[in-house]
Amino acid sequence: MKRSANISLLLLMLIPAIGLAQQLPQFSQYMYNMISVNPAYAGSREIMVINILNRNQWLGVEGAPVTQTLSAHTSIPNSNVGVGVSVINDKIGYERTTYAFADVSYKLRLDPFDEYQLTFGIKGGFRKYSIDEELLNDPAAMMDPFLEQVDYSWAPNFGVGLYFRGDSFYLGLSSPKLFAPKNSSEFLPIDRVSYFFNGGYLFDVNRNLQWKPTFLVKYTDGAPLSFDFSSMFYINEYLWLGVSYRVSDSVGAIVNFKITDGLSAGYSYDYVTSDLTTYTSGSHEIMINYEFEFPKPRCKCKDLYN
Repeated sequence: MKRSANISLLLLMLIPAIGLAQQLPQFSQYMYNMISVNPAYAGSREIMVINILNRNQWLGVEGAPVTQTLSAHTSIPNSNVGVGVSVINDKIGYERTTYAFADVSYKLRLDPFDEYQLTFGIKGGFRKYSIDEELLNDPAAMMDPFLEQVDYSWAPNFGVGLYFRGDSFYLGLSSPKLFAPKNSSEFLPIDRVSYFFNGGYLFDVNRNLQWKPTFLVKYTDGAPLSFDFSSMFYINEYLWLGVSYRVSDSVGAIVNFKITDGLSAGYSYDYVTSDLTTYTSGSHEIMINYEFEFPKPRCKCKDLYN
């Protein structure tokens, strides 16, 4: 379908600005998907875990971000090593960015009961940037110099992370992209260094109820700090219910429930509180998580489900 030159120009001006603010995609169910940004989480639960997530952000806004992630991680039996892989596909307007990374972690057990652990992780992989054929084939945009400068090659990057857990709490610190290659044009995709700091505490209210508050602080070079908070209740070891808050951006609700042994599903809805609230009905996120019964965990400690 043809687009006018004015509309194409407007999208090309706005979408890079949105991409700069977003950089690595944001998630409301981050507490279940930290392997995407922190390699030290690889193997943290000792069993094998596969996670699939889809996020539709700002429904009703044309060209708004749509993100899919696929991640898997596990511990290596009879060792302190964990491994993982993660793939992120992020689409904003006509632009698409794909990240593919592998993770390796090493765990230090700090007490005889394995309740206190410190894990180091490294992440390595590639980012690929592309533009939809719809725009590339638009006669109004074919002569745009921006489109002639786009770099479609796979660009390497590396990241590091730390994960510390106690008997009922955990903390994570990571930088999933350590390098920020310089580009000659302000319109080309830019990998900016990002930092994540997160944590949570699991309170035992009674035999059938647990409460877990969590937080996530994100900083991207050249963008404002982002603060996420959530309050989750775990009922009868079957159902998670909670609320979330992203400062100056949104409030939301989260539900996660067990379908069968090993298989669980999650859903979150964000009501936008920023200036975009008049243009969107909110953001939706769906997650599927599968936990295998192997390897057998060495740690007999509390499952913090992170």
